[in-house]
Amino acid sequence: MAAVMATVGVAQAQDQQTLADIRQELTVLHVEIQRLKREFSTTGSPAPNLSGSSVLERVDAIEAELQRLTRQTEQLNQRVQNVVTDGTNRIGDMEFRLCELEPNCDISTEETPTLGGDSGTENLPSVQPTDPNPSDQVELAVGERADFDAASQALADGDFQAAATLFSQFDTSYPGSPLAPEANLKRGQALEGMGDTREAARAFLASFTGDSEGTFAPEALFELGAALGRLGQTDQACITLSEVGVRFPSSATASSATQEMSSLGCS
Repeated sequence: MAAVMATVGVAQAQDQQTLADIRQELTVLHVEIQRLKREFSTTGSPAPNLSGSSVLERVDAIEAELQRLTRQTEQLNQRVQNVVTDGTNRIGDMEFRLCELEPNCDISTEETPTLGGDSGTENLPSVQPTDPNPSDQVELAVGERADFDAASQALADGDFQAAATLFSQFDTSYPGSPLAPEANLKRGQALEGMGDTREAARAFLASFTGDSEGTFAPEALFELGAALGRLGQTDQACITLSEVGVRFPSSATASSATQEMSSLGCS
């Protein structure tokens, strides 16, 4: 009898120890989740260093800041993935150990769901482009393409005021749009048509900084340099125009930039 009681006592102790282990695992997992949540809390006001004595220096500073933020985002994404993987494995382990304590439990038929939901992309709907334009190879918001086309048509018709207004509304309605670089470029052209060269230069700069390696970057940089020249900022214009040939030597605008530099008397 004493041996039986001793055996029961050992079994109960083992069960209690197993439950204690599970509670410990849950505590550790909770701490990890809280640490992850803190990653989404700000630590103060952002203070990126975007200073520079010229337009291109500020553009370079913006590009460097974007690269830094991209690296930090990739690092954070990896940390999140590590937490998801580790957390999912720990939950699966705890489910298995809990199942061992329950009668008629078959853990082999269950699959532990991914922590935070399925992060895979195999079930995501694919986007089928209906237009060969590269900017259409991403999903657009409802009405985004129609609004862009309406503004573009106004520009083509020579209605610069309407085009500038429509492109400005487009920028407000669709922040971060993949069409933004082209929209800002065309907005600058509309403003130039209205005689507002200063605002046109800002639009061209917005187009270039929005995608400094994209399809419309060479033309935006050229238009920016030309606009600076018309504003009387010859030194800045020459520096900007020279960058067109340096950054995009094979582009069609490189020769145009050279001609513009000649007309400005750039050395």
